[in-house]
Amino acid sequence: MRIRSAFRLAAAAALAAGTLAPAMAQQVVLKVHHFLAGTSNAQLNIIQPWCDKIAKDSGDRLKCQIYPSMQLGGTPAQLFDQARDGVADIVWTLPTYSAGRFLKSEVFELPFFTRSGKGSSQAFWQYVQKNALDEYAGVKPLWVHTNDGSSFHLTSAKGVKTMEDLKGLKIRSATRLNSKMLAALGATPVQMPLPAVPEAMSKGVIDGAMVPWEGVPQAKLQEVAKSHLDVPPGQPKFANSIFAFVMNQAKYDSLPADLKKVIDKNSGIEASALAGEKFDVVVGPNHKLATDRGNQVFTLSPAEIARWTKATADIDDQWVKEVSAKGANGAALLENARALIKQYDK
Repeated sequence: MRIRSAFRLAAAAALAAGTLAPAMAQQVVLKVHHFLAGTSNAQLNIIQPWCDKIAKDSGDRLKCQIYPSMQLGGTPAQLFDQARDGVADIVWTLPTYSAGRFLKSEVFELPFFTRSGKGSSQAFWQYVQKNALDEYAGVKPLWVHTNDGSSFHLTSAKGVKTMEDLKGLKIRSATRLNSKMLAALGATPVQMPLPAVPEAMSKGVIDGAMVPWEGVPQAKLQEVAKSHLDVPPGQPKFANSIFAFVMNQAKYDSLPADLKKVIDKNSGIEASALAGEKFDVVVGPNHKLATDRGNQVFTLSPAEIARWTKATADIDDQWVKEVSAKGANGAALLENARALIKQYDK
């Protein structure tokens, strides 16, 4: 009897092992790559919570291995191609670090276009789905978003209050359109990724930077800047940058149907809105980081806003011409983007 019992136990164990093996084999570890530090708002409050959510929803069959600070190699401008080519399974990136490749998407980076991260991110998701998916060939956009809008952060305590104050200043820009805006205002744009900003400002290579308030702690701008410049509350922001959280298409296609559903459930307009909102909610606390150090935070007057808007208005027309030269209807795209901003980014 003992022999039979032992045999039954062994058989049951073998059966259990055979049953569990396929389930265990189905666990998928996704390599997630991005250009900011592991302590950044983007990782702690956007990327990591998303990874935790898909792990929970999949019963731990989907797991993330996050590689911050370009730990898989390359430059921030190469992140999109890393996702497309399978170097990483998922990347969080600023697509327009690759100037000229995302012409249709970059409409949300035009001057004085967006008001908030949450609202403009919803508009941006809808716009991409309708108009710009061809720019994301080889990857599956999981969510796209904007930031809370760029402000000026300057090494001078005097700050900037008029367009004349900007003339000749070397100011960091994030993107191609951001550079066009600064040049139209009389500044000298210096395009560079956010991680390069602190050293460039502290060494006097640049006189300031256009960065969203969300990025202030990451770039230590509360320390290296002495003054800051915002638009009045409720007004469209000086500029913006677009972001994308995209997955290698072949990797997504290789997943079993139930795991695809988990990814899909945590993608789309709601995920985009949440990402944008995580930029909005830190503006107040990051303002305080600056003012607690005695930094001045100036607000551009309504009269100056009108001057700056007029000075940069031609950038919209330039964008329409550039996009149209590539075969798209630039005027229609701009009209659609504005309509979506009006709908979502009130």
